[in-house]
Amino acid sequence: MSINLYQTGVSGLLSAQQQLATTGNNIANVNTEGYTRQRTEQGAAVGNYNGGNFVGSGTYVQDITRLYDQFSYKEQLLNKSNLGNADSISLDLNQLNEIMSFSSEAIDGSIQRFYQAVNSIADNPNDIGLRNIALSQANVLAQDFNSISNNLDQLEKSTNGEIEEMASKISQISLDLAKINEQILQNKDISQTGQPNDLLDKRDQLVNELGEYTSVSTIEDTHGVMTVMIGNGATLVAGITPLTVSVEAGISDPLQTRLQLNSRNGKVALDASKLGGAIAAKIEYRDEHITQARSELNRLAMAVSQTLNQSQAQGLDLNEEQGLDIFTDINSTLLQTSRVLSSSKNSGSVEAGINITDVSLVPTNEFSVKYDGSDYIMTNTRDGSTTTLVETTPGVYPTEFGFEFIVNSGTPNANDSFTLRPTENSAALMKVTLNDPKGIAASSAIEVQADDNNVSNGSVSIVNVTDPEVARSFTDTVNADLTVDVYESAPGVFDYRVFNAATPPPAATIASGSFAAGSTAVVDMPPSPATAAFQIEIAGLPVGQGALAREKFTISDAFGSGNASNATLMAATQEEQILGGGKQTFSQALATATAQVGSSASSAELVADTAQALFTQAYNRNQSNSGVNLDEEAANLLKYQQAYQASSQIISVANTIFDTLLAVSR
Repeated sequence: MSINLYQTGVSGLLSAQQQLATTGNNIANVNTEGYTRQRTEQGAAVGNYNGGNFVGSGTYVQDITRLYDQFSYKEQLLNKSNLGNADSISLDLNQLNEIMSFSSEAIDGSIQRFYQAVNSIADNPNDIGLRNIALSQANVLAQDFNSISNNLDQLEKSTNGEIEEMASKISQISLDLAKINEQILQNKDISQTGQPNDLLDKRDQLVNELGEYTSVSTIEDTHGVMTVMIGNGATLVAGITPLTVSVEAGISDPLQTRLQLNSRNGKVALDASKLGGAIAAKIEYRDEHITQARSELNRLAMAVSQTLNQSQAQGLDLNEEQGLDIFTDINSTLLQTSRVLSSSKNSGSVEAGINITDVSLVPTNEFSVKYDGSDYIMTNTRDGSTTTLVETTPGVYPTEFGFEFIVNSGTPNANDSFTLRPTENSAALMKVTLNDPKGIAASSAIEVQADDNNVSNGSVSIVNVTDPEVARSFTDTVNADLTVDVYESAPGVFDYRVFNAATPPPAATIASGSFAAGSTAVVDMPPSPATAAFQIEIAGLPVGQGALAREKFTISDAFGSGNASNATLMAATQEEQILGGGKQTFSQALATATAQVGSSASSAELVADTAQALFTQAYNRNQSNSGVNLDEEAANLLKYQQAYQASSQIISVANTIFDTLLAVSR
């Protein structure tokens, strides 16, 4: 009897000792990240049959388990991935917002100062000093565009570096998880109880760390070996076999790097949009937000360059020559070819470019073009709409978006593809190409004057001067001005004639025609559109007083060193609505682009705050079950200490009884 009592006391002593050890381990790891609280599972030993009864034989430790709730853990893991994504995009967009805000102020200030200089020239076109100031301000404006373009390039490169670093960390976690799976497989026997709790904690901690970079899902087999999947189900760890994630150059744009999953058998591309976590946020930031901001600024630089260059081309400089471009031609060979990116998988030899035809229609998004064997099919990446491009002249394919896709050389093969970026490099390559201050075309070439005897609201204006030198000489073909006369030949119908003032009708006219009330007549001068140096537009209701009293307008040479008409027109382009389909001025377009980034940054910050709150809730729920509570462990420590002491007392009593029996037997 004493022997059984002794064994019972020893079993209680050992169990209490194990309970104390587990409790002590919990307390020791209260601040250990990733540690899951453990509990000693204690059971009653099978009783011994004696004297018709089963007498208890003590206790034993069944297992030491982790207080692990897979549902709360997976909820925490999901929210960790969402938080990693939201925090990353919020931090990056705040940085982009700061850059855009600072840079837009600089660019807007440069635009204002340049136009102030142009207005000064309009007031005093002979002043070479004012002309030098205008060119200096043009240089500052171009440099501001170059600077912000360079800043965005640096952001893109920095983001690529972060993506590569994250891919490396994911790969390292994959290797570590595979090693732990192998250790668990070696340390766990499914026929026996007991689990390698510390290894399981370490594995869960690695999975939790992985969840910051990408969304994670896991499956555990009967041996305790875990399969880890990322994104939309791509296997990263298959038992004890790790796969790695690497970065490779983009197919069209090498800087738009892609992610791929590598195994011994090959490589598989990963869909970045479905990866989740911080790495998906980085790719979204690079491919959407930085790209959009760059495109907006490129389009603005393009519009500024084209508008001012066109204004220059309509006037005459102090040397009586047509004004040369102030800024880099937006359709230079370098800019045209840089707007088309060929896929690295193309097998054809096509070299292509984009020619801008209407800046006001050019969007900021990308397009993709694929050759299907007979036609070029263009897809708008913004809405997914497709268009079959039609060749109008050899190698030229116009679009409805203000640009032409041009095949300069080579032959395409089926499935060759190209990425079109209509605004690409406009800010980066913007330079001032006019060096001579005398070259600023402040003077108009020709002007229109209405006859003093005109009585109607009819008007004639000069539009679209393409060659002011020819236009000037055309108005003085035989040392006489051009005359335009108009009268109402029938109710609501107006006849017009354009002739040389020295040889009026009945001599032959240069041009004639009619137009209806409510419309206008645009006349090429000379009449052939192929050689037209300028156009005149006849508008209003020039009713006159019949065929013998026509409304008259004189077109004459207007050049003069004191003529500032073209400078005035150039200055007026500051308030001209050119961008966004002819709805935005330069300043408005810049403000809109900046506001878009600011709005995205603000929204991302709210999303990040929400994600943080959800993660905190999920973490607290998981910790309420799996985390160490010092108050609870202190109570357990006292309880198991008392159990240990009580079991010791049982052993002491058993020893006393045994000694008494031995004494009697002597």
